[in-house]
Amino acid sequence: MIIETTGLRKSFRSRKGTVEAVRGVDLTVAEGQVFGFLGPNGAGKTTTLRMLATLLAPDGGSAVVAGADLRREPGEVRRRIGYVGQNGGTWREATAREELVLQARLYGVSKADAIRRAARSIEAFQLDAFADRKTVTYSGGQKRRVDIALGLVHDPRLVFLDEPTTGLDPASRSHVWDEVRRLRGEGMTVFLTTHYLDEADALCDQIAIMDGGLIVAEGTADELKQQVEGDVITLGFGPDGAEAVVAAEKLLADEPYARRAERADTELRLYVAGGATAMPQLMRVLDGADITVESVELHRPSLDDVFLAKTGRSLRD
Repeated sequence: MIIETTGLRKSFRSRKGTVEAVRGVDLTVAEGQVFGFLGPNGAGKTTTLRMLATLLAPDGGSAVVAGADLRREPGEVRRRIGYVGQNGGTWREATAREELVLQARLYGVSKADAIRRAARSIEAFQLDAFADRKTVTYSGGQKRRVDIALGLVHDPRLVFLDEPTTGLDPASRSHVWDEVRRLRGEGMTVFLTTHYLDEADALCDQIAIMDGGLIVAEGTADELKQQVEGDVITLGFGPDGAEAVVAAEKLLADEPYARRAERADTELRLYVAGGATAMPQLMRVLDGADITVESVELHRPSLDDVFLAKTGRSLRD
């Protein structure tokens, strides 16, 4: 395992008291995989990542990262990992090439080798068209690609990517996805935090869902989805459907195909056994009670459904 943690904890003091950001995290991450940390803003993802990258000292627990003890050998951990934070690290008056050479030199690489590594990174991340312009002229997507290249120029065994595609346009986001897949193909371990469901589903070999400073579920995307109780039928009752959704929930709760119901404003989610056969049955029941439905959607369980089942609220909220 390239990451192993036991009981990792971190609290912060504020004017309102102590905030327990991470409340005891146990993790194991296998080498050569993309590991996804999924959860809403404020769940504790970034705090956990920053502890594993030695940027924050844990209050308790232990961890081994890339073969080095997190608390006793932080310098060795830093030498073996790459880190790409949410806010980036480029200097507006430098070019991407200059930044890459400097980053490699800071890791003890010779000047000649640093120049070679910078050129390799520019080619790998398709930075050629702007690599010798000052970064102040770059678009958000271009800056993000440079940020990731900076985190990898010293060839780490493990790279931490904190919300790598937040704020990017679809084309830039797709390019980052391609780069993550390429890194995995080359044997690198990628630890990825995100609140994008499709990103975790598409990229990650293993996923941990975090909420309130705790890991509430862990497994592959398919394993997590299998924990949800059947297919999901979402019924929409329109902006004036507050009373209708309550009546529908009471009416359908006793139907044999309905395993569980979750109400959210004027929508009702039903977890059912066999959605294709349950849908016409529930529509007949609602029609017989003169309850009007404005929209119906049937889908297989998603990671958002897993989060809802584990926490009682949606990741999209």
